[in-house]
Amino acid sequence: MNNPHPAVSHSPPVDAGRLARSRRLMKIAEGAARAVGPSLLEAFRSEMAIDYKRDLHDVVTIHDRSAEALIREYVFANEPNSAMLGEEGGQFGEGEIQWYVDPIDGTANFARGLAFWCVSIAAVAEGAVVAGAVYDPVADLLFAADLERSYLNGECITSKAVGDENRATLITGYPVSRDFRLDGRDVALRRFGDLVETFSTLRRPGSAALSIAHVAAGFVDAAAGFGVNAWDVAAATLILKNAGGRYEPLTLGKVPLGSADFLCPGYVAYGAGADYPTLNRIAAAISDGRTAKALVS
Repeated sequence: MNNPHPAVSHSPPVDAGRLARSRRLMKIAEGAARAVGPSLLEAFRSEMAIDYKRDLHDVVTIHDRSAEALIREYVFANEPNSAMLGEEGGQFGEGEIQWYVDPIDGTANFARGLAFWCVSIAAVAEGAVVAGAVYDPVADLLFAADLERSYLNGECITSKAVGDENRATLITGYPVSRDFRLDGRDVALRRFGDLVETFSTLRRPGSAALSIAHVAAGFVDAAAGFGVNAWDVAAATLILKNAGGRYEPLTLGKVPLGSADFLCPGYVAYGAGADYPTLNRIAAAISDGRTAKALVS
């Protein structure tokens, strides 16, 4: 594909051995993501049974489970020294390379026929993300990162963002029903209204991994979420940062300060050059409010 942005490395130099391992793990993540693409595309917009996990807002299908099993098989065949935490199957294995896998990030979209979902696979070594892939099978867009650079369908990408929030595009799922319970319905809706009025465009497409990858590629300017898991965002954090974007983790009172960013349940992802006061203020208010409640509970 043609890339309008020059290939730029935004990370410090990496030891050759670590970089080689990182690139090998990235290729495994890419291969596993592409391996499940055909079956997921065949199932997409077909009749399928839908189950629910925590509530009616938390959808799962048989295709989530089968895709995760195939990814696990692929990864362990290519890197036996692995352990894997998947959204559907939990923790498996005891190897040194810890994988975080969401076989379908955006399952509700997938189940309904809305074309904004992806496969997210990350490799973590010594507590840090060292490789990852986010694959959109519908558009055939494969975002990936090693320790040095980020790629889209094999071409290096560089993030970019509009400097003025009044002209910027923001992706966020906030608020959902869970946010009403945690922050209060009126407060959450007022915050959402501030974002709607401030940003030129606000979208709620429903996949954290793909949203952050779009920020990395310069398709949108920022993304924010306040209820994510490691398997949702681990791969995308590295893709964004190596493309020159900025990932701000939020503990929301659920994990200790200083936790790895991909373990934090909240985030704001900024494209290069973005600094949006309204989004900064609202994200800080959400994080501070939830942290204060956690301290007294």
